[in-house]
Amino acid sequence: MAAQGTLPGILRQLSGLGGCTHPIRLDGHRTEYGVDTTTGEIGAVLHHLDSTSLPAGQLLVRCNNRRTTRCAACAEVYRRDTFHLITSGLRGGKGTPEHVAAHPRVFATFTAPSFGPVHNRPSSGRTCRCGIHHDQDDDALGTPLNPDAYDYDAAVLWNAHAGALWRRFSIALRREVAKRAGLSQRRLREHARVSFAKVAEYQKRGAVHFHAVIRIDGSTGGDSPPPPWATAELLTDAIRTATAKVRVDGPAVDDRTHTFTFGRQLDVRTIRSADFNDGQELTERAVAAYIAKYATKGAETATGALDRPLKFAAELAQLDISDHAHRLVRTAWTLGARKSLEHLRLRAWAHMLGFRGHFSTKSRRYSTTLGALRNARAEWRRVEAAAATANGRETETTYVLAHWVFAGTGLSSAEAWLAASLEPAPGTEGEPTRA
Repeated sequence: MAAQGTLPGILRQLSGLGGCTHPIRLDGHRTEYGVDTTTGEIGAVLHHLDSTSLPAGQLLVRCNNRRTTRCAACAEVYRRDTFHLITSGLRGGKGTPEHVAAHPRVFATFTAPSFGPVHNRPSSGRTCRCGIHHDQDDDALGTPLNPDAYDYDAAVLWNAHAGALWRRFSIALRREVAKRAGLSQRRLREHARVSFAKVAEYQKRGAVHFHAVIRIDGSTGGDSPPPPWATAELLTDAIRTATAKVRVDGPAVDDRTHTFTFGRQLDVRTIRSADFNDGQELTERAVAAYIAKYATKGAETATGALDRPLKFAAELAQLDISDHAHRLVRTAWTLGARKSLEHLRLRAWAHMLGFRGHFSTKSRRYSTTLGALRNARAEWRRVEAAAATANGRETETTYVLAHWVFAGTGLSSAEAWLAASLEPAPGTEGEPTRA
């Protein structure tokens, strides 16, 4: 096996990528010196690594992309990290006390407004407005009934302002919670904190909506119990009121002023009932798994659009995407040429249909962080590697000098062929990931 050194060096190096299909290639070196713990003097070289001596000729590092369409292996690590981040805020662990499980918390879904009627599958069981019962995988779902009448400008601009709308909502929510508690916003911080974790998901029509876990804690966050007046019912009522009130003033395009709000469809469910996913129990695990699933998806999974930026508008003609996705991307590209909208950077985010926010965010006191999870995993690997090389000797204090420069990305055709036949080396499935 590769981990035991029974395979050629190139296979060992590829196996260490943990299944990453588009690694970053680095040129450089790393030198590890021993340190005298008594005098602090740097001693002999314990280990030296030069990229030219590696089988691939360069150091290969996981790409750590969160998108499933770009790298399934790295996206899976990101999904697992998000799952643990959400779970720790629901039932404790990873530095979060277990009593957060008793705090009032809800699972809420915030949708976009309508930009025109689209093909859908009504939950009532009725047919679509077009008169057809669409299958779950019907490509027509989410596409406009009348594309020429669909408000593509507003759809793209709403995505571009969705992040700002959420920020306004988070402020308004704290104001509504304080009002129901009979407190000012300043006084609220002395009694309770509102924490959240959310992810963005694209609906079939290409509009972003948000899934969020929202929780009321005590004055110091998850470390302290909430006051007696804090209930899931109070939190739900505050969410509904804040959602209805919040709005963001958008730009004027062709003498039309845009104002953005959330859609009328708002779903808020207390995390304790059996009304989640067709009667299944709304457990912490179910909520965390549901949210983590969308942390690795972008516009491309819902609309068939791109998973990387466009360089030229002419590229659109060569892409195999739906007419609806084509119109959304084209609209973002066209609007991006307007001087009055340059602050939205719509051309840079045309592949995201205008959305430029983070897909996974949380308030500071909700739970642990993705960075903390990655650092803990990296530290565990370092300890394991040191134990494996010590061979019973006492571990020495070391001093490391390293210099690496970017040399490219991806695998050669031969490397890709070899990598496809490999299982990840033990311990590499948990490599740190980038959002």
